[in-house]
Order: sequence, then structure tokens, then C-alpha cells
Amino acid sequence: MRAKRRKKKRWLRWLAGVCIVLLAGVGLFSYSVYHNVKRTANEMHEQVNWKSEKRQDDVSFERKTPISILLIGVDERKGDKGRADTLIVMTVNPNKQSIEMVSVPRDTRTEIVGKGTKDKINHSYAFGGVEMTMATVEHFLDIPIDYYIKVNMESFRDIVDAVGGVTVNNPFAFTYEGTHFPKGEITLNGEEALKYSRMRYDDPRGDFGRQDRQKQIIQAIIEKGASFSSLTNYSDVLAAIGKNIKTNLTFEEMKEIQENYKDARKQIKQLHITGQGTKMNGIYYLVVPEQERMAISNELKEHLELSATASR
Repeated sequence: MRAKRRKKKRWLRWLAGVCIVLLAGVGLFSYSVYHNVKRTANEMHEQVNWKSEKRQDDVSFERKTPISILLIGVDERKGDKGRADTLIVMTVNPNKQSIEMVSVPRDTRTEIVGKGTKDKINHSYAFGGVEMTMATVEHFLDIPIDYYIKVNMESFRDIVDAVGGVTVNNPFAFTYEGTHFPKGEITLNGEEALKYSRMRYDDPRGDFGRQDRQKQIIQAIIEKGASFSSLTNYSDVLAAIGKNIKTNLTFEEMKEIQENYKDARKQIKQLHITGQGTKMNGIYYLVVPEQERMAISNELKEHLELSATASR
């Protein structure tokens, strides 16, 4: 089961793009489709007791305040609270027409806010749900976390297949888990996209090459989202999203994001957190050097148009 969870967290990074499908397409529909989207958005909405301690002024969509969204990939089973296998912070700046994304490794050792101990960052979800996870990630990166989107990891194939697959430009041919991926432009269904994003050991750039392929998938899904109204099976897309995604964004907020932030999808930059793997009392952790943490934090602050400082 551990190996299965490791595979899931790899491809879930780029599932973040699915979240933008709804945000990018809300304003593009006919009257009938609009109300289906509204119903799906209401189904997705989940109220949480959260207000960022690092946001001095309230977010204004009309004034195009840069925002941050925490994407939480959760492995949930019956009778189990679940665990956060993937944590991605996405900053959205409509003024710079860009998005920055950073995946926070699940084994990162940090203070669990509200628990008073240091532990793996993904344990925050098991300890205190979405609120504790948001607080812990906010503290670690020293930036405001404004919103969250929680994705059920089992939804992957349904969502990719519902949008009709994705098209990417594969830089080199390879075969993975029995599927061959030729060089050049290829169209992938959900199962194929999962395998395409998993492969690492045959990539000369290792994990960085894999992350670039994941970024390809994100961009392809966002492009599908931008033309969402032309999809004949939009109801399947909405059904897959409504069942498997929860967020504290309301429908009205999604509409305002679509109206004022849609150009941010033009550029997507992926940041990388590095650290040193070590064992403490027999438990594996990733220890991120303070200089590395500060560099990532300051870049995200700059993208959010906040002052870049080292304070926490």
C-alpha cells in the first residue's frame, strides 16, 4: 500500500490543473450550463473555520489581489480520517498573468501548528483536518494561505477522461508499465496520462524531467478548461469534479476569479523544494535547510506582491 501511495502523490501534483477547469470556465456557459456549474460549485463548497494570520488586508478580486490556494490530495478510506499524500501551494497573480506552483514534500519536518510538536507536514491533516494543514503550510512557507482545494485521489482517471483526454508534446520515446509513448505530439486518456506522469527512472533528468511532464499535463488540462463550454460531455466533467473536489471558495468567488484572474493561466512556473533525507528515532524525514525555505518563501512573497522577508 505504501508503494501505491507514493505513486499517487506523484501524479496528483498535476491534477491541480483540474481545479482551474472550473475556475477558468465559469463565465463561458449558456444559461442551462451555468446553473449546472453553480450546482456543482455549491456541491464542492465546504465551509472551514479559517482566516490567514499573514494577510493584513482582505483579498479583493475586483482589485486583483494576488491569491494563494493550497491543493490537498487526500487518500481517504471508509472508517479512516484519511491522510494528505500531496500538498501543493499555487499562487495566482493576475497582474503578472502568471501562476507559480510548489509541491511541499509530504515528509518535510516542520512545526505542526496547533499541535506544538515537529512532525511530517502531511500529518497535520490527520491531526487537525484542513484547518491545521492550512495553518501548518502557512507557517512553513511564511505566506498567507487564502483558499484550499481538497482532491480525492481516486478521482484522477474520471476527471481526465471526462475532459476528453489531454494532448502533450513528448520530448523522447519511452515505455512505462506496458504502454509505449512515442516522441512528439500524443493524446492521452486518464490511464495513459497517469503512466506518462509517473515515469522517472528512465528519464535522464530524473525527478525534474517527471515534473516537467506533469507541468505539460497541467497546462493541457487548463487549456481544456478554457474551452470548457465546447465540451459535449460537460455534465460528466461536472459530476467528476463535484464528487471528488471540496473547497472553501464559493460560487460567487469562483465567478469573480474567472472574471479577474483568468489571464494568469498564460504562464505556469513550477518551483522545487529540496532537502536532506534523514532518520530520527527510526522515522524518515526530509529536512529542508533554512536558506532553501527562505528562498522559496521569498519568491512566493514576491509573486503575491508581499514584502520578501525572512521573518516567521
